[in-house]
Amino acid sequence: MTNVYFKRVENKDYTVLSETARMLMEHLIKEEGHAFKGTVPLKVHFGEKGNDTYVPSTCYEGVMDYLKENDIESAFIETNVLYRGARTTADSHREIAKDHGFTQLPVIIADGNMGEAFDEIEINKEFFKTCKIGKSFGDYEQFIIMSHFKGHGSAGFGGAMKQLAMGFAARGGKMAQHAGINPVVKESRCIACGLCIEKCDVDAITMQDKAFINHDICVGCAGCIAVCPVGAIMSDWTGKNFKEKIAEYAYGAQLGKDNLYITYLINVTPECDCMGQHMHTVAEDIGVFVSKDPVAIDAACLDLLQKNSGEKLFEDGRESIVHAVKIGLGTDVYELIELS
Repeated sequence: MTNVYFKRVENKDYTVLSETARMLMEHLIKEEGHAFKGTVPLKVHFGEKGNDTYVPSTCYEGVMDYLKENDIESAFIETNVLYRGARTTADSHREIAKDHGFTQLPVIIADGNMGEAFDEIEINKEFFKTCKIGKSFGDYEQFIIMSHFKGHGSAGFGGAMKQLAMGFAARGGKMAQHAGINPVVKESRCIACGLCIEKCDVDAITMQDKAFINHDICVGCAGCIAVCPVGAIMSDWTGKNFKEKIAEYAYGAQLGKDNLYITYLINVTPECDCMGQHMHTVAEDIGVFVSKDPVAIDAACLDLLQKNSGEKLFEDGRESIVHAVKIGLGTDVYELIELS
């Protein structure tokens, strides 16, 4: 059994949320003897352009203040997205971070300018033998995983595990979770410009009136998706076992790390913060959770959300929790300790 510390914050006061996160973190540090060393980046989500329900950086300022007061260096760290958008490349990703108020710390885009920089982390699980994890994550031993618990159309919910799995994965790792490993060409859009051929490091793309991707050669880096000027190359979203793959990539992301997890159960939208639009919430705000275990904190958020709402919200996401327990990522047996 593991401990999950929790405090209710129901009025969406960002100053209160910031102070609450710090208080809960300090309580865990005192009770469980957690110690920070070296530089400790904050793994965050900057929110897609047009989204207004992501967790703002003001909610993290209490944690940042604690680190600064204790001479612990930090940074915001993220990876580029798989789809075409404002967070596809490192430069545009940093611009969104700035526009959304993430200016208190340096910004690290861990997988390079277009998702090309990654390490292969060996896990030898049911669906993956290795995981493509953004290269800069290898520079640090500890992270504070700042997560927003909300819905997700494919994963059921997004929380700490998804923040590890998708959040740490380079573009090719995101593709592997979503869809196997291969991008596809929509021929009606292709203008035969050849930029994808120039980008491909393994010569998997040829031009036959339109671009053609040889899936026997393609390694799934997804760089071609990023450089295509007309959006003709895209992910094949028909992959299976997505929830289990999330759990396995989360396992790879945290392997050998000494992380602390802080989750905000506020702005509970039906989809994730990658949606570039306003979304209505589907449940009341509940509060902030802290734990050393990503599985336990997700299970606690899901259980309390369902109890509080009286509905089985995001229940299909429990499949990822079951698989995470099976592969040894963490436990769903927890004690929820509510602090006042």
